[in-house]
Amino acid sequence: MKIRFLRLFLFISSFNFISLASTGASKIIVTDKDKLLLQEKFDKFLKDKNLPMGDLVHKIGTDFMGTPYVSNTLDKTKEENLVVNLRELDCTTFVENCISIARTIKSGEATFDRFVKELENLRYRNGKLNGYTSRLHYIAEWMIDNSAKGIVKDVTGQVGGESHKVNLNFMSTHPDSYPQLLGQPKLVEEIKQIEIRVSAQPFYYIPKEKIASCEKQILDGDVVAFVTRIPGMDVSHVGFLFKKEGRVFLLHAPLSGGKVTTTKVPLAEYLKDSKSTTGLFVIRVL
Repeated sequence: MKIRFLRLFLFISSFNFISLASTGASKIIVTDKDKLLLQEKFDKFLKDKNLPMGDLVHKIGTDFMGTPYVSNTLDKTKEENLVVNLRELDCTTFVENCISIARTIKSGEATFDRFVKELENLRYRNGKLNGYTSRLHYIAEWMIDNSAKGIVKDVTGQVGGESHKVNLNFMSTHPDSYPQLLGQPKLVEEIKQIEIRVSAQPFYYIPKEKIASCEKQILDGDVVAFVTRIPGMDVSHVGFLFKKEGRVFLLHAPLSGGKVTTTKVPLAEYLKDSKSTTGLFVIRVL
């Protein structure tokens, strides 16, 4: 979870910085290549704008197959900016980009400006970038906040989930893992209060051993989050679910393998021997 700053100056100088006062973000970090990739997605999938949202998200996600996994693409600078990076994805940015592209296409306004508004709305609390602590760092809060916006719905309970207690404290107790929090006790306290607030909410999860029995309730394009036993954390990984030959598989951007891919075996089998994963959250894109 450490952030790497190797050749930071060269990395930053390779980006175009664009003002975005209208959405609350001080800057967008984007390259011409990202804009080109976004337009290619629009050109390819505009014809599918009337598909159910989950099907559209799944098609867009599949089109990212082979895209390199790169961690911490949102954390290259201490100042919080709206990062648009379709060339390099981690598990969370993969999910966010696919949903934001789908929502932009569905809006009937397939433009870069509309996309960045959708991305900011999805990535930040109440849809507004207001510094590092406004980012929805924990998927548990991401799920709550975006449910309130009408973007997603936590369907874990309705597809067979059981009551689950979330106890968040990892970020506030490990500030050395986050350069933005180093020497910033005020920000650490803000994070701590967020953790307390989110931890007080009720959650459901599908225990790992019951995944196969819940597969009939899953839809293509549902977001899945791996509930973890790591102390102070809620989840360790996210991706999309899809069905093949009656079984549920995973489309994701994993660290292992280094690129966007799908599992070769159904999700239930994929997680069978995982010692850190205890179960799943299932989140439906609306």
